Amino acid sequence: SDVYKRQEYMGPQATFASKVEVDGQNLQVTREIDGGLMTVAMSLPAVVTCDLRLNQPRFATLPNIMKAKKKPLEEIDLSSFGIDLSNNLEILKVETPAARKGGVKVETVDELSLIHI
Repeated sequence: SDVYKRQEYMGPQATFASKVEVDGQNLQVTREIDGGLMTVAMSLPAVVTCDLRLNQPRFATLPNIMKAKKKPLEEIDLSSFGIDLSNNLEILKVETPAARKGGVKVETVDELSLIHI
């Protein structure tokens, strides 16, 4: 079996990105902070995590849906990519989770301190 060592990434990182601009081998990442927005610059490769506001969803129109139905769909054999597709996992056991206890309704906030979980 293969043994993998955990490696720590020591390169540039940006979290909660609300806007990402790529300029060659550099990134401009705008992120939300408590006081507003902060823009940081970094070089590639980098790790960037995204905020919900990064994605602007596009909604499909009926004419575009009809055009997409008419386009041919090319099927490519996965083996042509040169990737090992063999299963390298072994399932040791499968168990159902322990049953949860029922919830309790309380009338006041003071009663919460009396409940023992």
